[in-house]
Amino acid sequence: MTTDMRSQFDQYIENFKQNTSKEVQDKMRNAIDELENSEEGNGLSEGEKAPDFTLPDAKGGQVQLSEQLKFGPVIVTFYRGGWCPYCNMELRAYQEILDDIHKEGAQLIAISPQTPDQSMTTQEKNDLQYHVLSDVGNKAARQFNLVYKLPDYLVEVYKDKGLNVDKHNGDDSWTLPVSATYIIDTDGSIVYEYTKSDYKDRAEPSEVLQELKKVKA
Repeated sequence: MTTDMRSQFDQYIENFKQNTSKEVQDKMRNAIDELENSEEGNGLSEGEKAPDFTLPDAKGGQVQLSEQLKFGPVIVTFYRGGWCPYCNMELRAYQEILDDIHKEGAQLIAISPQTPDQSMTTQEKNDLQYHVLSDVGNKAARQFNLVYKLPDYLVEVYKDKGLNVDKHNGDDSWTLPVSATYIIDTDGSIVYEYTKSDYKDRAEPSEVLQELKKVKA
């Protein structure tokens, strides 16, 4: 039975609200509002060409988008990191439908700015059987226009909570990709996109699968 990711999110959010101060919640909400009102992280749109990229996977190999597209469409999902509970829920939800994705002749790629070692930890922790790639420095995410910088007041909140994003990413830029999911057809065109400034608002993997089936129809 496929898990409803958004139901998991709702449950986590409710628990988070009960156990987190209003001050911290307000800072997190303000950061999302500021990002929504900025020019950062708007993402590429449906109909545009996806930039090619080559990134290391968790096992030391190299994965190139254009090579994967030779075999069929590719779902590319950008996530913040293994330290993010919403990301882990999303990654596990994709694992649950991985066989269905493969039945459609497609591949799945998940990308974060984490170092390869951190990506391996994320992959093993969630028992992921698809490509988990490291985009150190957010180079690929920048090509997709997804990168934003965490405001200083939110960096302090993260540090207080032990979320050492700088150590996970191997740099001190405190930049992240907006959570985004794309379906890229074999000609490199983006045929589906879901990009939101709020990291709690993500495409339901089962709905992405239905969009993938339209591509193959």
